[in-house]
Amino acid sequence: MQEPERSERSERDSERDGAQVSTGTMREADQGESAAIPELVIISGMSGAGRSTAAKCLEDLGWFVVDNIPPELIPPMVELGARSQGNVAKIAVVVDVRGRRFFANLKASLATLDAQNVKRRIVFLESSDEALVRRFESVRRPHPLQGDGRIVDGIAAERDLLRELRGDADLVIDTSSLNVHELRAKLDAQFAGEEVPELRATVMSFGFKYGLPVDADMVVDCRFIPNPHWVPELRPFTGLNEEVSNYVFNQPGSKEFLDGYAELLRLVAEGYRREGKRYVTIAVGCTGGKHRSVAMSEKLARRLVSEGVETVVVHRDMGRE
Repeated sequence: MQEPERSERSERDSERDGAQVSTGTMREADQGESAAIPELVIISGMSGAGRSTAAKCLEDLGWFVVDNIPPELIPPMVELGARSQGNVAKIAVVVDVRGRRFFANLKASLATLDAQNVKRRIVFLESSDEALVRRFESVRRPHPLQGDGRIVDGIAAERDLLRELRGDADLVIDTSSLNVHELRAKLDAQFAGEEVPELRATVMSFGFKYGLPVDADMVVDCRFIPNPHWVPELRPFTGLNEEVSNYVFNQPGSKEFLDGYAELLRLVAEGYRREGKRYVTIAVGCTGGKHRSVAMSEKLARRLVSEGVETVVVHRDMGRE
């Protein structure tokens, strides 16, 4: 009596499964060519091996990055990306043992992605026990799996859990002897393609009397240039005004300073790209942040743009007087 019941239940399950497959097929048909399936990278590996650095690197390269996501949510996320009309073309997810019981669902999620013909890659970050112990001790944090044991116990447990995933990885990077910049360079080589990773700059004018910008990487002092503030017909205007700008760059040393500093920034920008630095803030100061620094910031920004640096200009203190 029980056997027929199981048979009937199997038939109902098969019909339901078939309906689900049909629904998925219809969804793809309705979307047509506009439903481009995003490229997917799964970042995993040993705790302390550099997963966060890898995630930040891909984010800087234009990937949509989600950290510590339950694996069962990856296929729905890819489907949402397909509906974005190309706005989310590359997705990177960080999956690791912090998800505890959710991590066990990763294999099933990968099978689902393969059935949906999703182009995916697994990046696995590896490191020696000695390097991992040293890193955990330097930040004085426990390993997520060590429990009441030692750090090495947590590392051993994690290696056992990740052994199969490591075997399935498309790219394994051993970070034992790598610093942050070297890891970024390896990832850039894999995911940046032929394009040089972009450097984004913020050029900020400011007034020294209001204090230095706390987020400045480089500070430029324009107070050696005569101050337009003491020219009555120029005082009401700012460095955005053509007459003020002409006055500033007609002063001795102004153009030479601009040319020299622009050349310095070109060399610095090349070095930043090599070292994996993606953002730089250049603070240009004068006394009040109204005339000289504003004019110089505008000119420097144009030079950076001509060198292929994505640049934003901010005039922090203009209008405070």
